[in-house]
Amino acid sequence: MATMYAAASASSMLVARPRLAKSSINCSAGLPYLPPRPSVSSFSTSIRNYPESSSRFSTLRVKAEETSSGSVEVNDIVEDLKEKWDALENKSTVLIYGGGGLVALWLSTVVVGAINSVPLLPKIMELVGLGYTGWFVYRYLLFKSSRKELASDIESLKKKIAGTTE
Repeated sequence: MATMYAAASASSMLVARPRLAKSSINCSAGLPYLPPRPSVSSFSTSIRNYPESSSRFSTLRVKAEETSSGSVEVNDIVEDLKEKWDALENKSTVLIYGGGGLVALWLSTVVVGAINSVPLLPKIMELVGLGYTGWFVYRYLLFKSSRKELASDIESLKKKIAGTTE
């Protein structure tokens, strides 16, 4: 019985040991002291009045005028699209092609996500893209004659797509 009492008192002694007060623990022993943050009300704001003939804001006035004329262009585009939609005979075909385009876009994102999940394959694809970009620059953009060739190829492609042949 004495051993049981001794074991119980020993276990109670382990639990009942004194704890240190939180104020005596220094957690930031190696960190420098930082002053408190200033409050928002301590910042002052000042507004300066510039003359209207100031050249600093002349571009801002021009840009503001451009955005107002941009809204007119948007209305013209919407009206043009409405006219073209009304002129279409096969609206269902356009909707099917549009839906097919959305499905193709979704499918391509799924394929790219699957390729991205394979280890090392995205880096190989980046190298292939970088190599192709380097070849394209060397083949079409580096020399003047090849730039002219590229421009003529683009123009012929535009004519093929638009359906105009000369």
